[in-house]
Amino acid sequence: MLKSIRYKLIVLYFLLVFIAMIIVGVFITDQFEKYHLDLVREQITIISNNVVRDIVQDIDLRENQQEIQQNLTRRTIPSGYEISVIEGGSYDIIASTNTEFVERKSFEVLEKSVILSSLSNRITELDTESSDNNNYRVKHMAFSFMENDENEVDYIIYARASLDTIYRTLSKSTLILIQGTVIALFITIILGYFISGSITVPINTLTVKALKMAKGDFSQRVHVKSDDEIGQLGSMFNYLTEKLDSTLLEISSEKSKLDAILNHMADGLVAIDRSGKIIHHNPSFVKMLGISERDIQGKSYDRVIRAFSKELEFSSIIQKTSSDSDKNVIFETRDKKILNASLALFRDDLGRTSGAIVVFQDITESQKLDNMRREFVANVSHELKTPITTIKSYTETLLDGALEDSSLARNFLEVIEKESDRMSSLVKDLLQLSHIDYKKVNWDFRPLDLKEVVEDSISKMDMYFKEKKQNLDLNLPPNEVRVVADRVKFEQVLINLISNAIKYTQPRGNIKISVDTVDNFALVKIADSGIGIPKEDVSRVFERFYRVDKGRSRVQGGTGLGLSIAKNIIEEHGGDITVKSELGKGSEFMISIPVDNSVDML
Repeated sequence: MLKSIRYKLIVLYFLLVFIAMIIVGVFITDQFEKYHLDLVREQITIISNNVVRDIVQDIDLRENQQEIQQNLTRRTIPSGYEISVIEGGSYDIIASTNTEFVERKSFEVLEKSVILSSLSNRITELDTESSDNNNYRVKHMAFSFMENDENEVDYIIYARASLDTIYRTLSKSTLILIQGTVIALFITIILGYFISGSITVPINTLTVKALKMAKGDFSQRVHVKSDDEIGQLGSMFNYLTEKLDSTLLEISSEKSKLDAILNHMADGLVAIDRSGKIIHHNPSFVKMLGISERDIQGKSYDRVIRAFSKELEFSSIIQKTSSDSDKNVIFETRDKKILNASLALFRDDLGRTSGAIVVFQDITESQKLDNMRREFVANVSHELKTPITTIKSYTETLLDGALEDSSLARNFLEVIEKESDRMSSLVKDLLQLSHIDYKKVNWDFRPLDLKEVVEDSISKMDMYFKEKKQNLDLNLPPNEVRVVADRVKFEQVLINLISNAIKYTQPRGNIKISVDTVDNFALVKIADSGIGIPKEDVSRVFERFYRVDKGRSRVQGGTGLGLSIAKNIIEEHGGDITVKSELGKGSEFMISIPVDNSVDML
């Protein structure tokens, strides 16, 4: 491309020089021809007026014809010139440097038109081609004179001059000029090549570097060698490259920041253009909706979102954001996630809608917590309402006269005391959960022998075992099992689990308690042969206020918070508590906490 431009510049330069030299050559040739013709004209005029006229002036042409011829022949006339004297009345040639013309009619041997024209114009000039085969040009000039001041011409001096020498000189000059032009053109072609190179080579360099810039290499710079327009162009190119490199670096940095923010934000985000096509989305968007990249590839936004909520279609977004209606949409996904979609439009510089942005927030946990909070309040209210109602009704009965019957009054007071104990136990458990939730519990972690803690807990529940005549199978390791724990709270967990095993195991049933270590974890298992837990309830037994058999639990004094408290205590110890159960075949609770290998126990 640039080579083509260079060749075009050379050709253009050549043509311009060629045309200029032709014009100059034509002008010089024309001026040279004019100059020589003026010399001939001037020469003829001088010869006619100063030489020939002196011979024929004031004498009779016929009487002195021989003398005129002799004088004319003796005079020095330049080579190539021919002078004839013509009598005015008869137009006969009286004398001539060409003796063959003497005594002949001038119209026969000379140009008649020139002779006749001289009669009125005094001086007449004409250039003609020669009549012979030599084919050269001849200048004719005629001068008419009236010596007697009458209206008749006395004589005419007719001069002819060959222009052959002049035109031969002109031809040679033209040839020399052409040769000079060719040489000059050859020189100008060489100069043009180098001159055009001084233009096209920098442009070629700029083009190559611009091509590299287009491919992403913005380190390109050109070496500026001059202060002319090409040099200024190179300087501007370097300035443009630096600014472009700096600007793109800033844009790239900002884009990287934005991409990092969008790709790592927990909320899902999708951007839609005015035609409803997805122009950007982050990984959280597809993750929240439970879809894959393949599901949205080549599809419009409406086709993707229609399966979840029609309120999120593009037309609905525009309608919602253009009005005062709520700009949030809550919907549920296929995998039971609850999402909150926030809608917003973005516009161009003219205020026209360019598209929309939808931000998806996963509010499943917050909704679940809200539901749990409402359920918790309802459960607490329900748990407190029952004993309060019982206390109130028994108290009213006593006040209405039941105090008079001592045995009945004692019965009522025992019920009131029992319900008060239930409320006290419930409030105590609620306070303990609240302290655990808000990290207000004072923990007393110390190295302990887990075997000793388990034995103490069993001894405290020994009376209940004997009351129901249940069989206890205790399996303890021979060596110490060292753990770091809060003894009081860990015993609370063990007593709660052992108490539940006793409560929900029939008389003469079997309860097995074991301690073991596996992979640096101490395991405490409490298994019973009791009523067991239905399969659908196993995963929920650690929820607050959750009871498998609500009526029976209340009769046996349960609050529904014991297992929840136990799970929180064990988790604070860095352990876990799990349950395996089968309805009618009993349950097995397992506690695991890390073994303490740091120091020897005293």
